[in-house]
Order: sequence, then structure tokens, then C-alpha cells
Amino acid sequence: MTSDQFQRSQLLFGVRGLMRLRAARVAVVGCGAVGSFAAEALARVGVGHITLVDGDTVEPSNINRQLCALHSTVGQNKTAILASRIQDICSGTEVISRPVFLNEENAADILSPKPDFVIDAIDQIPAKTDLILWLQINRIPFVSSMGAALRTDFKRIRVAPLATTTVCPLAAKVRHKLRQKGADLSFPCVFSDEPPAEGRDPGRRMGSLVTITGMFGLIAADEAIRFICRE
Repeated sequence: MTSDQFQRSQLLFGVRGLMRLRAARVAVVGCGAVGSFAAEALARVGVGHITLVDGDTVEPSNINRQLCALHSTVGQNKTAILASRIQDICSGTEVISRPVFLNEENAADILSPKPDFVIDAIDQIPAKTDLILWLQINRIPFVSSMGAALRTDFKRIRVAPLATTTVCPLAAKVRHKLRQKGADLSFPCVFSDEPPAEGRDPGRRMGSLVTITGMFGLIAADEAIRFICRE
């Protein structure tokens, strides 16, 4: 790590802000199209402890939108690839790779040591609601990414409490599930109010654009950075 690596971050946040970033523990759960961009942004700004959670491996269809996805990494675990990439960005950052899928039973073990902030980039509703409920029970701040697929207009991306999101079908389904379980719906979400485009194949796979999924991840990382550096 060069002495001036975080000079531009320090110019914005000051010495105290940079120290907070270096001391912070942030977990990224889901390291695909959204999570990979969030994780790299955290490393580049100077977050000192990053936990990466995802049991998935790279497939050729991921290459259009995921930082961990290259022809040379097909078949490899996403968290391992991102961990190596982060270490190359900043060797002083502690990276914990958890190559597993999170659920209600393993959340406590996977998210240990306890993070200061969590970025939820899971795209499966059961695991997403399990994580959100666990974070609320344990009073851990977080931001949750809603549906980024089937969108093309970056100007329609918003940050708002889940309770007030509109248009997004994933947000509606997550809100319904969480309401049934008595969860607090006031946590921040990254979502788009653009109606989903037509872009599904017979296997229910959805079209997605790196400029949109990447912005979701960067905005989620920005929420984490703002929380850590708040005065």
C-alpha cells in the first residue's frame, strides 16, 4: 500500500473520516452484479475490514456485468476472486471470504466478527428476508438492494425506505414477506422506479445492464461510506 493511496479520500473526509473507514467492518452479502461493485468501492475508499459472502461461482453469463467474472475465472468462487482483487487494491485491508449462501441458521457464524454495516445484495427473497430480520434483531445498520435487472435508465435509481418504494416488484415481494413477520420497513433501499422492461427468456433469466447493476452497487457502497463517516 503506497503512502498516498488514500490521499484523495482523506481530502474529502479528513484524517478522522479516513481513520473511521480504516477501522470499519463492512459485510457485502451477495457478490454478483451489485455486490461486486459495492465491495470494490469499499476497498478503494479505504474500508479496513471487508467480509464477502456468496456461495456462487462464476458463469460465462456473469461476464456482462460482474467485476469478478472473467473468462479466466469461470468456475471459481466469487468471494475468493473478489478477496484477491481487494488485496491487490489494498494489501492492508483485512478480507474475510465466506463462500457460502446465507440463511437464518448460519447468519450469526457467517457475519462474525460483527460488522458495523452490511450491504445486502442478495437476489433470492428467502435469504434476503432472513438476512434483514437477523440484522434488525441484532441492531446492525444496513442498506438493501432491490431489483436492478430489466432496467436501463440510471436516472430512475433512488434511495428510500422500503416502506415507500414504488414500481419495483422485488421490493413489493420483500415488503410483503417482512410485513408478515413484523419487521421494521423503514430501512434504506436502493431501487429503481423505472417499470421493468421485457427481457426474460424461457428459463426465467432476466436481462441486465452493467451500467445499472454497477450503479446500484456503488450507491449501496456510498450509503455505507456515509454512515461510517457521519459527523
